[in-house]
Amino acid sequence: MPEAPRDSNIEHDLAEKNREILNFIEDVTANADEVQKRVLSEILSRNANVEYLRRHGLNGQTDRHTFKKLLPVITYEDVQPDINRIANGDTSPILTSKPITEFLTSSGTSGGERKLMPTIEEELGRRCVLYSLLMPIMSQFVADLEKGKGMYLMFVKCESKTPGGIVARPVLTSYYKSPYFRDRPYDPYTNYTSPNQTVLCPDSYQSMYSQLLCGLSQNKEVLRVGAIFASGFIRAIRFLEKHWTLLSNDIRTGTLNPLITDTSVREAVMRILKPDPKLADMIHKECSKGSWQGIITRLWPNTKYVDVIVTGTMAQYIPTLDYYSNGLPLVCTMYASSECYFGVNLNPLCKPTQVSYTLIPTMCYYEFLPVNRTTDLTLPSRPTPTSLNHTQHQQLLELVDVKLGQEYELVVTTHAGLYRYRVGDILRVTGFKNKAPQFSFVCRKNVALSIDSDKTDEVELQNAMKNAVTHLVPFDALVSEYTSYADTTTIPGHYVLYWELSLKGSTPIPPCVYEDCCLTMEESLNSVYRQGRVSDKSIGPLEIKIVEQGTFDKLMDYAISLGASINQYKAPRCVKFAPIVELLNSRVTSNYFSPKCPKWVPGHKQWIHCN
Repeated sequence: MPEAPRDSNIEHDLAEKNREILNFIEDVTANADEVQKRVLSEILSRNANVEYLRRHGLNGQTDRHTFKKLLPVITYEDVQPDINRIANGDTSPILTSKPITEFLTSSGTSGGERKLMPTIEEELGRRCVLYSLLMPIMSQFVADLEKGKGMYLMFVKCESKTPGGIVARPVLTSYYKSPYFRDRPYDPYTNYTSPNQTVLCPDSYQSMYSQLLCGLSQNKEVLRVGAIFASGFIRAIRFLEKHWTLLSNDIRTGTLNPLITDTSVREAVMRILKPDPKLADMIHKECSKGSWQGIITRLWPNTKYVDVIVTGTMAQYIPTLDYYSNGLPLVCTMYASSECYFGVNLNPLCKPTQVSYTLIPTMCYYEFLPVNRTTDLTLPSRPTPTSLNHTQHQQLLELVDVKLGQEYELVVTTHAGLYRYRVGDILRVTGFKNKAPQFSFVCRKNVALSIDSDKTDEVELQNAMKNAVTHLVPFDALVSEYTSYADTTTIPGHYVLYWELSLKGSTPIPPCVYEDCCLTMEESLNSVYRQGRVSDKSIGPLEIKIVEQGTFDKLMDYAISLGASINQYKAPRCVKFAPIVELLNSRVTSNYFSPKCPKWVPGHKQWIHCN
């Protein structure tokens, strides 16, 4: 993950800066409750006259008790009407006293479209404070990182404007386009192999090609490699597999492939690229070998770790990363979302299964809703209710009051206009740093399928199924049972649907009909999924696998053999447990893929219609 630039100049003693930052972490975690009380008071006093707080009768009061008594715990759908008003041009102080300067588009969706998280100008600086903590923490575990470069693969994504003229874009695109990133002074911790122009290039092919070329050209200087998500880093390795001959030729000749047409990118790359036949020979030798195991350490021999998110749904990529990296440490440095940045990993060289994040009390005001989840691998998860009853409202805990080993849903009040907002992340308390709890990320609430930043829940999956099966009606066929699986053995990963059919008609169903079913399902899924298919190329074509009659009876028998109750059993709508996936795959009779990409354009549907 990229770090925020430091304000101090390069002559300032790096060790002293690190000590200052580590002392800051000690201070805010030791005084976590006092800091939280102050954060809430600051948020409420600054926004005392905004419409949302007046609507709920807060009347300028800033104490926790009154705040919790009067303000409800909400989901996105509760605050969406206010967000829509702002998006449509209402400039009155609805959520914050400071103007909303942009919307950060979440990977979570509502009504099939990305959620819009309001933000104010100063919030980017607050997020950068969290970035600034990362390398001082890391330097305690890995020495001399300031003596080399980081090869971080960073990309901007599509942005759009609301009808009111406010920019809506992902949080990292906002950061990369901001002066905090573009105009950062030299700092050894933010010394990357990728020139800014290659990061900011909107063409994903040109951006990936040029960043990998610059990374290869400076391979001996690279001490750490990474991307945001594990899935993105693996896509970069696959890109390298396909294009290494072109890249090595550019390095051999010191010229840039004419496919790179962006003038600013070409100029930036050519300032780095020099003819290097010896390096080109090494790349050719390593990449032409039959196995790509350990390719990262073979091409970038001084790499000390891989910096990617491998918690939550990204954990499915750990074996692939281990293969490509020769078992280098996989480092998860921070915990953040579009709503707010939250915490840091104080033990970054831990195993991926042991990652815990310490929540930094200055970032926002935290509350925690106790949750109880079933751990039965054979039973489908139950969707979490969106509204809370009175008893549940009373159960929310302060940051310092959570209990070791318990699981909670994260609820935040931010500086940027979200009040008692349910983020949707389920966290487990693993320990404490002074008075501040440390959490492992358990899961995203109600998510059934995820490959990259997409999140598809069971309700959305069922709706897509309903639309797809209409293609079977002329053949007097229906889907008697189905389940799904996020297959990451392919690059990019893709959704797989297992269908057991009930065939009443005698006319065979041609393959094109099943392909139409695949495409209809994709057209029915949310905009984050469709963007991943169309623009980001981070998700592969959806696949439908037809299984033998009686397959789901076998699935039930297997679940019961593991202890599931026959009275409670329902076919899971999503499977992850390897033996169940193996059982399903062993009974596949045919399979079909979506023949083309679904439709997708930037922005929300309602904006497109009104423009």
